[in-house]
Amino acid sequence: MQTRAKIGMLATAVIVAAGIAFGLMPRAVPVDLAEVTRAPLAVTVEEEGKTRVMERYQVTAPVAGYARRSGLKAGDAVAAGQVLSVIEPLRAVALDPRTRAQAQAQVSAAQAALAVAGQNAAAATAAAQLAQQERSRAESLRESNFISAQALDTARTAETRARAVQQAAAHSVRVARFELDTARAAVASTSSLQSGGAADVLQVRAPVAARVLKLLQESEGAVAAGQPLLEIGNPDSLEVEVEVLSTHAVKIAPGSKVILDRWGGEAALAGTVRVVEPSGFTKISALGVEEQRVRVIVDFAAPREAWQALGDGYRVEARFVLWEADEVLQLPTSALFRHGEGWAVFTVDAGRARLTPVEAGQRAGLATQVLSGLAAGTRVISHPDDKIGEGTRVKPR
Repeated sequence: MQTRAKIGMLATAVIVAAGIAFGLMPRAVPVDLAEVTRAPLAVTVEEEGKTRVMERYQVTAPVAGYARRSGLKAGDAVAAGQVLSVIEPLRAVALDPRTRAQAQAQVSAAQAALAVAGQNAAAATAAAQLAQQERSRAESLRESNFISAQALDTARTAETRARAVQQAAAHSVRVARFELDTARAAVASTSSLQSGGAADVLQVRAPVAARVLKLLQESEGAVAAGQPLLEIGNPDSLEVEVEVLSTHAVKIAPGSKVILDRWGGEAALAGTVRVVEPSGFTKISALGVEEQRVRVIVDFAAPREAWQALGDGYRVEARFVLWEADEVLQLPTSALFRHGEGWAVFTVDAGRARLTPVEAGQRAGLATQVLSGLAAGTRVISHPDDKIGEGTRVKPR
């Protein structure tokens, strides 16, 4: 009887000890698991931008006077030389000797500007002819397989840019000629008034064929010399202006790929960086922090039909592609943590966490390139915390 009692007590003690040991055993920590995969990866910088007309002209009052009401509306088409505004010069100002001298000086300045514009147009024409010759030569060399297709595309792109510069220079000549005619008209008006003649109205004409973008002086009233009256331009020639941080601007180069999205359309638009302005400026962020920003000008690479709904001053989101590649070995960025002077992750092997050093490469927000240390298909803990260490028992959450 005593032996049975001892055996029962011993069995009870063993059960209690086993229960205590089981209760004190470390339990598996629930974790989120992710898999190392191979997929395309792109490193981008995203900023907000706005569209603007490439060739826009702000028409101003050449003299102080009284502007008559304009019958134009925003969106109206205007022809080159069309009357945009009619100004009646003020007699007191017109008879002022200082004003007459200034008007004559403006004529001289306009003549010099026209000469400069003519020289620039001649240089642009010569550059366009050279680009055409280079493109023809590249096509001949390409037919003989002496150059690559990329070199031929570069020659064709250079010719297209040279033609655009030539067209812009021709526009500048027309604008300079228009300003000279305006200055001469002001001098003629003041001379007529000085001799006692009747006051002639001054007609402000359009320098180029375009559309009215904005009316700055719609109603009649007194205007000062140089006061903006309206803005005109071609809404079909749009570009995108983006203000990026200077630390990001140093990584962006002309020709870089840009993705324009969240502009209101169904699909994203392709773009190309044309200019990274060499000077920056200070801007206060919404949080009150001073930031050094740089303007980056982006050209649309998509056809006009894809973005025809966009107009001047519309908002877009621009993503500048700094680096991209296909079939990149990558893992979630949240799985990485500092280990010594490098990086490491926790892999899962037989239900236990294993500390694994890795060499990280490019980072693209939520994903990071893996250069060495892991293979595709390896499971890693995506959000490790201080409860996890080498050999810790884990289980999927």
